[in-house]
Amino acid sequence: MATTSVSPLSTFRHRSPIISTPNQFLSLSPIVKTSKISAVHVSSTTATTMPSSDLPQAQAHPSLEIIGGATESVLPVLNATLTRNPYNPFPFFGWNRHVETIYASFFRTRPDVRLRRECLRTKDDGSVALDWVSGDDRQLPPDSPLLILLPGLTGGSGDSYVRHMLVRARSKGWRVVVFNSRGCGDSPVTTPQFYSASFIGDMHEVVEHVSSRYPKANLYAVGWSLGANILVRYLGQESHSSPLSGAVSLCNPFNLVIADEDFHKGFNNVYDKALAKSLCNIFKNHALLFEDIGGEYNIPLAANAKSVRDFDQGLTRVSFGFKSVDDYYSNSSSSDTIKHVRIPLLCIQAANDPIAPSRGIPREDIKENPNCLLIVTPKGGHLGWVAGVDAPRGAPWTDPVVMDYLEHLERGALRGITSCGKSVEVEQCTEGLHCLKV
Repeated sequence: MATTSVSPLSTFRHRSPIISTPNQFLSLSPIVKTSKISAVHVSSTTATTMPSSDLPQAQAHPSLEIIGGATESVLPVLNATLTRNPYNPFPFFGWNRHVETIYASFFRTRPDVRLRRECLRTKDDGSVALDWVSGDDRQLPPDSPLLILLPGLTGGSGDSYVRHMLVRARSKGWRVVVFNSRGCGDSPVTTPQFYSASFIGDMHEVVEHVSSRYPKANLYAVGWSLGANILVRYLGQESHSSPLSGAVSLCNPFNLVIADEDFHKGFNNVYDKALAKSLCNIFKNHALLFEDIGGEYNIPLAANAKSVRDFDQGLTRVSFGFKSVDDYYSNSSSSDTIKHVRIPLLCIQAANDPIAPSRGIPREDIKENPNCLLIVTPKGGHLGWVAGVDAPRGAPWTDPVVMDYLEHLERGALRGITSCGKSVEVEQCTEGLHCLKV
């Protein structure tokens, strides 16, 4: 059994929050007016018109934007959590998204967990690494709920935000596995192909593998940033066949075209260069696989990329068959697939996230989908959320919200309840749709 190592904090990784914003000042997302009863949007000073039945919930959480087709069924469950754990940014770090993002990346604690690694060979002879909590096979029953964690770009099981979520879920009796994508978290690379925002093949195989290993367990997934984009794309594209019972998306860039536009503005260039450096380091460790590869690959550009866009132009878009980087981004956005998600999905975003701009959130599709709920905090940066009882160095504010949501889904699954969308009656759902009743 091996214990995963942590890369030094001297380099930025998209492991803990490592991104910034187009400008250095907090910009709150505009109020989204809605005529649907399930949509609630409130700010600290202004609230949209809403039915009286929604008013108490809005007053209880005045700083949050909360919308989605699943608002009526899920928000009452989360009310206690949100009331007990309101979003109050830590005073010193929450005033600026760059400060919050960088602080969380470098100074958030990293729980010590002993992990056991399993290398999974994929159908195309690629490899991914699955990190399980050591000893869980002996300590947990086979029907324990199982949570798959998908880190952000270049991230892995050593990231502090991943570790905090892992520890919280494990303390509740959940079995947890971290899905380290090809080349990430020291995962082996065995073919001349890494992973991308568009590719869900590895996710499909990981879910299939985990499901076959623990057939009595209900499966759930949590993804951050690029991992969240991959997760939501998977849920949308495999909406009728995925065995997952619920999922959570955090800091999802959603619209990669918009995210790319903002990534090259102002201070964001610092994060762009840091991520590009991490990608180059991963590539250089496996450069021999790409020797004499030919075709449209631009190996020198990828190997010496100064931006994520350079890396994607030289390598990623060619590996996955896209004509250009813009073609890759426009066809890899989870904003296009969220409308097809057929299981309960909680999305949590920060209004001032520099990497996942608020304007890229597919609010209308989320409002129309009876399985989706969106919570937008006024601050938080990217993978920061330095707020709540564990601030400033402990778990992100989102963790207890995520865990309470997942435990609610699991309680519903154990009761055998299948309630579709906003319905409060027990009814038969279509194949592959796992919902909840409140």
